[in-house]
Amino acid sequence: MSHFRRTFLALLLSGLLVAAVTGCKTDTERPSGPGEKRDARVLPVPQPAPELVAAQAAFIEVSEKVTPSVVNIQAARVNRGPQLGPLFEDFFNELFRGRSLPPQRSRSLGSGVIISADGYILTNEHVVKGAEEIKVKLSDDRIYDGRLVGSDPRTDVAVLKIDSDEELPAAVLGDSDRLQVGQWALAIGNPFGLDRTLTVGVVSATGRTDIGIEDFEDFIQTDASINPGNSGGPLLNIYGEVVGINTAIVASGQGIGFAIPINMARTIAHQLMSTGQVARGWLGVGIQDLSAELAESFGLDRATGALVNRVLPDSPAQQAGIRRGDILLALNGRSIRNTRDLQLQVAGTPAGKTVPLEILRDGERLTVEVTIRSRDRAAVSQTAGERRSLGLTLTNTENDNGIEVRNVSPRGIGAAAGIRVGDIILSLNDSRLTDLQSFDRALKEARNNRIVRLLIKRGETTLYLAFPAADME
Repeated sequence: MSHFRRTFLALLLSGLLVAAVTGCKTDTERPSGPGEKRDARVLPVPQPAPELVAAQAAFIEVSEKVTPSVVNIQAARVNRGPQLGPLFEDFFNELFRGRSLPPQRSRSLGSGVIISADGYILTNEHVVKGAEEIKVKLSDDRIYDGRLVGSDPRTDVAVLKIDSDEELPAAVLGDSDRLQVGQWALAIGNPFGLDRTLTVGVVSATGRTDIGIEDFEDFIQTDASINPGNSGGPLLNIYGEVVGINTAIVASGQGIGFAIPINMARTIAHQLMSTGQVARGWLGVGIQDLSAELAESFGLDRATGALVNRVLPDSPAQQAGIRRGDILLALNGRSIRNTRDLQLQVAGTPAGKTVPLEILRDGERLTVEVTIRSRDRAAVSQTAGERRSLGLTLTNTENDNGIEVRNVSPRGIGAAAGIRVGDIILSLNDSRLTDLQSFDRALKEARNNRIVRLLIKRGETTLYLAFPAADME
């Protein structure tokens, strides 16, 4: 009986084991249910499209070749504490009178790209603005002290220099004028301090202006992810050439970033490296965009070019015979789309160069020769009557009663104080303004004060505006 019992138990266990093994079959081995497609097993893509593999290989190669040229920039600055307010001082009597809050040390992170083997680095001006100490870290973690060679706030371009005993890996600069919408765009930088980060997208647009970031704007727009810390880093094409310097993002939008075209940045960098400053071309005209109605009245089939509404005396425009009412259509063979386009073209033309200027006058197309002069020379000429200061473009008035605001930079001191285009500045602190020379003298004296106070005439009303003198530093 015991033998029979042992045999029965063995057969029972064998049956349970077979049932368990049968129940452990994979889902792909189960019979397909109604409407299900039978598949032996799920595998990764056995053979991706050759185009995808080629693009992936190109991204990898660009990253490997260019990353050594991209640097991490850490700029340290000391924020001077504001003076304590009069209410606080009155409450504590003489104990805290005239004292300031203790200075605080802050650091900003950004990126840059090496443009020469001897250590010149291209980056954004806002990355190193006001820095008292600059540290540059290479992709191999070597750290150098950076020296500011020069900067140009109006285009947000700056050049640094580091000294090394060996040649450094320099990036190859491309031609941003040849960019087309839809081309691949790759950004390498240090977003949020995450160094050696690569993002990929396309060129979304070119020639973006009126963004309100800089005085001279001709941005490349891209959807390659750009974040804080990418500023100053390179925007690359699929060949690994630098076509732009990443500089800004739209905070309220995703996939909208802007880069300075490398052709503009390269021109500025060369001037900074050779002279430490930037000299821009100057034509000496007041211009405005054409509306559809204005264009039709002048015999144009579309609103293109720049309409001259004023010619400054002793200017290149006057010497070339430009008149009020002329429409400027092309400079040196390149069409002029609007006033901003003309400003960019003139600013990028070397001083002393003579170029053809195509104009429309009384329905007839003419070409005149104009010799571009330096904007810096023109700024100190009272006959030219133009000055740039406090983020404002200022000119003399015809009756010598104040100075007129011709342009306001959105990020300048003047804009923050509430100054608008068309305002007439009548006085600065206690100094009455009659011309730009009186403005220069008054502004110099105001640097010794805590507050700069302006009396403004706006239309038929007058008002006072003020800002801290420390903002001018």
